[in-house]
Amino acid sequence: MRIEIPYGETKLHADAPWLRNAGTLDVADVPALPNLADAIARAIAAPIGLDCSLYELVRPGETVAIVVSDSFRKTAVDQVLPILLAGLIQRGISESDICFLFASGTHRPPTPDEQSEILGPEVYQRFRARAFTHDPNDRANLVSVGTTRRGTRVEINRTAWECDRIIATGAVVMHYFGGFGGGRKSIVPGLASTETIAHNHAMNLDPVENRLNPSVRIATLDGNPVAEDMLEASRLVGVDCIINTVLNREGRIAGVFAGELGAAHREAAKFARSIYSVEIGAQADVVIAASPHTRNFVQTHKALYNAYQAMNPGGCIILAAPCPEGLGGDAFVKWLNLGSRNAVFAGLRERSEINGQTALSTLEKAPHTIMLTELSQSEVELLGAAKGRDLEYALQQARLRLESVANPTAYVMPSAAYTVPFLPCNPAAP
Repeated sequence: MRIEIPYGETKLHADAPWLRNAGTLDVADVPALPNLADAIARAIAAPIGLDCSLYELVRPGETVAIVVSDSFRKTAVDQVLPILLAGLIQRGISESDICFLFASGTHRPPTPDEQSEILGPEVYQRFRARAFTHDPNDRANLVSVGTTRRGTRVEINRTAWECDRIIATGAVVMHYFGGFGGGRKSIVPGLASTETIAHNHAMNLDPVENRLNPSVRIATLDGNPVAEDMLEASRLVGVDCIINTVLNREGRIAGVFAGELGAAHREAAKFARSIYSVEIGAQADVVIAASPHTRNFVQTHKALYNAYQAMNPGGCIILAAPCPEGLGGDAFVKWLNLGSRNAVFAGLRERSEINGQTALSTLEKAPHTIMLTELSQSEVELLGAAKGRDLEYALQQARLRLESVANPTAYVMPSAAYTVPFLPCNPAAP
């Protein structure tokens, strides 16, 4: 078996004649939208679930908050914004009445260079004085707007709340506990307080047993308490319209969906599932997965989660992920330092936090994993994984782990953070 996987801007190569190639699992090869500007304009003019154009929703003199993702998510929104802004200004909206909010949730704020990349240099120069990063701990800039049926007190960014109109943008991918990204996730967790995020994400845990809630599944919206609570919380905020993209494997826009918060997001989710999900006939003994561009391990965890779905019980994952920004912050390290899943469960029962849930999942999956990464040896050990010096060495280590397995099989996942394998018997399978 000849193996080639991406690693940052380079490629890693190795031969493994002892492995049987079970196939490559990757994002579907779909084309970018032709005549992209026209496609964006059409989506805005005929929004899903709304009975008028997005521009007809906004009246001259009203203030508009445009919500955009942070630097950890590629959305290609920089190609949407010039068209959206031109339409708003033609409608009579003053530039001085438009602001941008980076929906960073509990992530670090985007740097000025990253903000310019997200908005596009021209839009950033025009609006940089009215582009703000959400801080989930800034009590002065948070306002309580209600409580969901599941008891989540919804505290939201005051700047967004005080605007007359909210337009949320983002990209839709499959998400391991939110069901799908995009849509309402731009608001909760994107613009929510730390406490709101924690209460919502706590639904990821089984209320009684020390296990993850089986109703909280990737690619599942209905019956998923985290996803349903996010949507209900976001409706309390009063989002007027969303514009969501779905990107192809080259990061170009393959679909654009505008409209009502729930309806447009569902259409985008259907399309995203058709691109990002891969049905597999069986799991493999080795999964060779790459996450070449995720900045830290917290973001790379999505690749580990997906690779684990394709791995036979008792198998092995080789995960190639540079992680140039390290593990992902002290809040994540704090949970890893508890050392065991039971200790993390106990901590999460006292105070739920997304970093703890990521640590919980990591401590389950990392012991099966050999990492090729810029993370230090001690950081990799804290995750519970092993570190390989190169791909050939990692394959040798995998072979030792599987010495009792005759004719082991292997999948290659070059875009593991986005590619989601499903067995046909999986109830979440499309």
